[in-house]
Amino acid sequence: MVRARHIGVAAAALLAVAGASPGVATAQPQPGLAEGASAVKDDGPLPPGWRLAGRSAAPQLVWRSDRPVPMGDARVEFRSGGRLLGVPRPGTDGRTFRLPLDGRRSPGLNGLEVWSGGRRLDARESAGTASAARLLAPLPANGVDPGKPGSYRTRSGEYTLKSVRLPGFSKPVEMRAVVVAPVGAPGKRPLALFLHGRHSVCYKGRDDTTGDWPCPAGTKPVPSHRGYLRDQKLLASQGYMTVSVAANGVNGQDFAAEDGGAQARSSLVRLHLARWADWTEHPSTAPAVVREAPRADLSRVLLVGHSRGGEGVNRAALDSLTPPPADQDGYHGPVRWKIRGTVLIGPTVFGQNPVPDVPSVTILPGCDGDVSDLQGEMYVDGTRAVGNGTALHSAVYVIGANHNFFNSEWTPGQAAAPAEDDFSDDPGQRDPVCGKGAATRLTADQQHRAGSTYIAAAARLFLAGDDRVRPLLDGSGKRAPSADPARVLSHAVGARRSGGLLPDSGVSVTGGRLCDAVSPTAAKACLNQGARGQSPHFAQWATDREAGRHAVALHWTRAGAPVRVSAAKPVSLSGAKALALRLFVPPNSRGTRLDVSLTDAAGRKAKLGRVQVDGLPGSERTASYWAREIRMPLTAATRAGLALGSVKSMELTSRSASGRAWLMDAWGWRPGTPAVRTDALPRVDVGRTTVDEGDTGVRTYRVPVQVTGTGGSGQVRVYVVDPATGRAGDRLVTVRPGGQGVDVPVQVKGNTRYGTDVSYDVLVKAVRGAVVGSYRGGITVHDDDPAPTMTVTPVAGKVSEGQPLKWRVSLSEAVDVDMSVFFGVVPATAPELSTKDVPARWLRETAGASPDPARPLSKVDGLYLWADIAPGRTGADITVPTVKDRVREPAESVRFGQLDPETGKPMPGGPELSGSVLDAS
Repeated sequence: MVRARHIGVAAAALLAVAGASPGVATAQPQPGLAEGASAVKDDGPLPPGWRLAGRSAAPQLVWRSDRPVPMGDARVEFRSGGRLLGVPRPGTDGRTFRLPLDGRRSPGLNGLEVWSGGRRLDARESAGTASAARLLAPLPANGVDPGKPGSYRTRSGEYTLKSVRLPGFSKPVEMRAVVVAPVGAPGKRPLALFLHGRHSVCYKGRDDTTGDWPCPAGTKPVPSHRGYLRDQKLLASQGYMTVSVAANGVNGQDFAAEDGGAQARSSLVRLHLARWADWTEHPSTAPAVVREAPRADLSRVLLVGHSRGGEGVNRAALDSLTPPPADQDGYHGPVRWKIRGTVLIGPTVFGQNPVPDVPSVTILPGCDGDVSDLQGEMYVDGTRAVGNGTALHSAVYVIGANHNFFNSEWTPGQAAAPAEDDFSDDPGQRDPVCGKGAATRLTADQQHRAGSTYIAAAARLFLAGDDRVRPLLDGSGKRAPSADPARVLSHAVGARRSGGLLPDSGVSVTGGRLCDAVSPTAAKACLNQGARGQSPHFAQWATDREAGRHAVALHWTRAGAPVRVSAAKPVSLSGAKALALRLFVPPNSRGTRLDVSLTDAAGRKAKLGRVQVDGLPGSERTASYWAREIRMPLTAATRAGLALGSVKSMELTSRSASGRAWLMDAWGWRPGTPAVRTDALPRVDVGRTTVDEGDTGVRTYRVPVQVTGTGGSGQVRVYVVDPATGRAGDRLVTVRPGGQGVDVPVQVKGNTRYGTDVSYDVLVKAVRGAVVGSYRGGITVHDDDPAPTMTVTPVAGKVSEGQPLKWRVSLSEAVDVDMSVFFGVVPATAPELSTKDVPARWLRETAGASPDPARPLSKVDGLYLWADIAPGRTGADITVPTVKDRVREPAESVRFGQLDPETGKPMPGGPELSGSVLDAS
């Protein structure tokens, strides 16, 4: 028997909760239940705000927020028991999110949570009890300040071209851009192209925004592409051509893209670059603003991307080196440009596959309220040992910066459309680091000025080859005065670093712990759930655990406790000037002291010196467990006769009484920026195929994986998700262009029993000597059997007071999945059963309603009945209890109708539960 229960949503918000048509039940991926058992505990089937919905073979899990969820760049994710269920589709109301379910969700929906960018959305955040954050002392000024305007006047203008069609998108995408050019600059000029991130698409007035595309009548496109005009004007004054392109057409359609729209954004960027190549060759065909400006030098291109735009330009850099599969790409022409570097501002990195041999600068906003886990750190960490190491990959941490204010069109008081501070703050409990008025929080103008300065630093290093700005980006501990009063820190990998001691490369650790960056097991995880805040280095990917992502965790309770990190094979630090460690301590901590020593293969040991490390300003809501770069000169090792060409281990010895620290890596460092060598690496792209289940036999299908390119072999890690458990197994695979290294067979057994579609998902990550484009795909098995019909039969449709009404919901045949059907109360023949005729506790648990004042049940909001029929069964009972009273009264009626999936209202002609209760006196 399936009791009536409280769904937990108002009738007006209940959409798509029943079958596809009258008499058809809905498949639900819940655990199998014995007939007559309750599908869930009595306090409701799902947590508040959650419900099951959908029709026929397409059930849905729906969550509705109690407050608006702004359209942003981080993906909203549904998780169950700590594992990723999937990425839901947002509703037009800004509050409702729907995730199609399939057979892989069969283990159940336990521990449901909603996350976005490392921040939980379905639970109120606490600012904690931390005291006011300490403002870090300013770093020494760098010799060259790239934030100073140049000598050229600038000219601005826009162009609009014919819209384009991109694979996977049903609506055309605009080709619109704003250009800012230097006036009077001689010769061809390097080009900087900007791509904004995911934001509201259209607006009306000062309050209304939408994610619909094309823009509905009466609304205008949000001019997000104009939000970098200050950055463009600074670069143009220094002699660079600049263009910022619009991507509202991608933002309005990327909810359905498996990669979050990265490939579409790459196509859009390269379509614009192709037009610039045409205009360079044929200036008379260019728009006026381009025709009147200096010609662009497309052999020197910098791509600047904000948020999802960052992931888009990263993919564009990859696609410019190795083309993607033609059916996934919106650009099919020749590559007539060279990407010299990228700047990624608060970027997403859903695939966690950065381009290893194209230099990058990633700006991490310390108060990011959108991509709040600062997952963009993977554009640095994820390049280690993948490419040849000549490209500099820098992370720039801007304390007190939020996500939106790098774009003036996303900034209140500056934007044409509605805008907001993405770091939401409780006025009654201000965040000590990021709250309004905090000493560490930047104003919008301060933040934008800092962003402009570091974008200009990247342009000067990557396009102009001016090594004098490198100390601002590579962890050398210098500041650009133009960015004051912002406190900006940096660290880096690549360039002239060598001989790395990497926790991911098979090191052994004594006295400390080799920990997992991502693990559901607290004893293995680098940062457990008790930590106050997050670490960008440990941002979660698409699986609940990952192989090959490690750090060294140090924890000591006395001074003098050593931790030794030993390489599997001796590493060479020959030619290095210093040992560069990337290491962090808990936020807000001060005075952590460590001695650093090296030992060579012959056993000779040399102490390099002592370091003191302070934590970044942080709170429970920030990702402040971020590594500082620490340089230890190697002069002491040289004096001690250490064989720097054969270093076996490094030792960190505590000189504080107690403390914690995490080591990300250690490298030999020397100054300078080498010429970047771009190797031809094999490229892996995973596709998705949908197949019919069939009626009989077993068929074997293979996940479509392409390995292209002209390079040699490389290694990738392949994760295969078990659709029954949701857990992922992994293996290391060697790939070669044109080879079949990634072979994932899927066996499909046909039958004639109705069920849900099942997805067999595969994910791929680069490990060494390879790159990955489309990182996720698989086989989707479509259940092609018709849904059974449903009938309702009264078991006890006419009862005396005190006895329960009961109905049997039956299917025409047994099926392979849970089948659920929802009924809503509707007016019945008078007199109706009232709130006083059913148990008060039952009414509270079922509808969240009080029996007072007495009223017909049809007037109770949120009163729904739900039957769940377990796999292999053909029926279940629904009951409504009644109470016996001493009032003489006529027979009373009650009626429930099956709910329409589109409107949440009873379906005309659909099955009904009707009954009457006779007076017992």
